[in-house]
Amino acid sequence: MKRILTITILFLTAGVLWGQQKDRSYDEFSGHWLITVQGGIGQTIGETSFGSLISPAASLSFGYQFTPVWGLRAGVSGWQAKGAVVDATTSVYRYNYIQGNIDVLVDLCGIAGYRVSRAVSPYLFAGIGVNSAFNNKEAQDLGPRLPDGNLLWGGSKILPAGRFGVGMGVRITDWLHFNLEVNANVLGDAFNSKKGSAVDWQLGALAGFTFRIGLKKDKPEDEILVVESAPVAEPESVAEPEPVAEPVPEPAVAATAAAESSLEGGEYTAPAFEAVEKNIFFLIGQSSIRESETSKVDEVVSLLRENPQTSVTVTGHADRETGTAERNMDLSKERAENVAAALIAAGIEADRITVAYKGDTENVSPVAEENRVAVCVVAAE
Repeated sequence: MKRILTITILFLTAGVLWGQQKDRSYDEFSGHWLITVQGGIGQTIGETSFGSLISPAASLSFGYQFTPVWGLRAGVSGWQAKGAVVDATTSVYRYNYIQGNIDVLVDLCGIAGYRVSRAVSPYLFAGIGVNSAFNNKEAQDLGPRLPDGNLLWGGSKILPAGRFGVGMGVRITDWLHFNLEVNANVLGDAFNSKKGSAVDWQLGALAGFTFRIGLKKDKPEDEILVVESAPVAEPESVAEPEPVAEPVPEPAVAATAAAESSLEGGEYTAPAFEAVEKNIFFLIGQSSIRESETSKVDEVVSLLRENPQTSVTVTGHADRETGTAERNMDLSKERAENVAAALIAAGIEADRITVAYKGDTENVSPVAEENRVAVCVVAAE
């Protein structure tokens, strides 16, 4: 068992380190179905050498991933197991079993944030089940060698089972993963047809494929831009809906109208500048300014140039439905700083720009997509 635990720890550590890649862009999670088909080997811990008790095993399971971290699956596994009788000689016998399980799945990299294109996804699982061992004729034929009645059943035996293990999915495509899994099943002592006081352990090492059904992925940015410009309702699969901005009057026209309304007795009174707000929206998990949003940055630049008595406050935000609080705070800072850098590059003095960031602590909208934003407020100093 120590060897198995050591291999499992190394397997898990390698998967976590590989799964945590430098690319920190995240996709919007959607619940999806899992179908896993596996084949491999099983080993029943017994009185003889480890290799002598290895036998074939297979598994089929169906599940659902509810969140980036938590999933649930039901499956059936089994095939063949081996036991041994040791007296003057060692005799290995075969029997069959089938086991049904319900497992809870924990995606370890999903704790940091969901990304559909992650290369490796290590996970833990634990569950309970029911085991049916049967066809142990080879064991019963050895009965005459054991006068104390060591072999205790013939035909079949139903036993409760507990299990746990570790797995790793290696991405082939978004919807298809190559799957590796190591599991340990604890069963009553009758599993290997013998009387005793200790539990029986059935170990498994399986490989196969996991199919992810109903997976949703954000569309590429160029597709989003086409949808945004079309005069139709946006489909649900578009990650970043574009709220319709309130029209801002041309500064020159607004100034003329204000001047006309402020002439009293031939004297001109300068109108107070009305604060203007512009929202620069971002894709999920990203801080670069999209081409579709550059016109809003240009509008902020024009307001600041034409109204030298004004300054701008740029406040970054992130939606709390995606990523960790720490990641979202960094993301909101990057968004605000990138907008500020664009204003400076356009010739706006740095001392007229104030940068703030709120992470996911202050959402500006009940709609998640509208909280991936840098809010620019131009106001009189």
